[in-house]
Amino acid sequence: MRPQPLTLLASLAALMALLAGVAAASTTVYKWIDEDGVVHYSDQPHPNAQKLQVEGVQTYKPTDAGSSPLGGIPPAVVPPETGYRACTIQQPTPEETLQNTDKVSISVSTDPGVHRGDQIYATLDGAPVNNGAATGNSFSLSSVERGEHTLAAQVRDNTGQVVCQTPSVTFYVRAPSLDNPVNPVRPH
Repeated sequence: MRPQPLTLLASLAALMALLAGVAAASTTVYKWIDEDGVVHYSDQPHPNAQKLQVEGVQTYKPTDAGSSPLGGIPPAVVPPETGYRACTIQQPTPEETLQNTDKVSISVSTDPGVHRGDQIYATLDGAPVNNGAATGNSFSLSSVERGEHTLAAQVRDNTGQVVCQTPSVTFYVRAPSLDNPVNPVRPH
């Protein structure tokens, strides 16, 4: 009994399986068409077969699906973030006098914006005031005594390295006093 002829699709599948088994080495494959017109491929010689030389088969090794958040699709290559072109203190402004307050709002501007993982550290009169606890580019200080103050800020990366430093800003606080309280009691 003669075996059922392979269809073209089955022949291609057999060829692919054959080629997959051959890693980057060169090999000989035999191709022939039987009397029913069915194409066959084999690694064994056959009468009237055409001899094909297959050179270094290209292979593909999929990534581990567990290592990628996209389920096996490698993430896009993202260039490393560049440094900062500038960072400055926007508030308080140089030589600004803040009247009747003991709180100071601080705003630091960076170009480009603060990179993920980087933090802003501020110093008031040379002493650290926020220990990198700034959320975003703004924070406030309480209990700032009256008088002249110098404010500076640094942007540090996740290793603690300073990646941008602002110029110092001098400002003045005129705190509440008995003569000039923040919330004066107004006679009715």
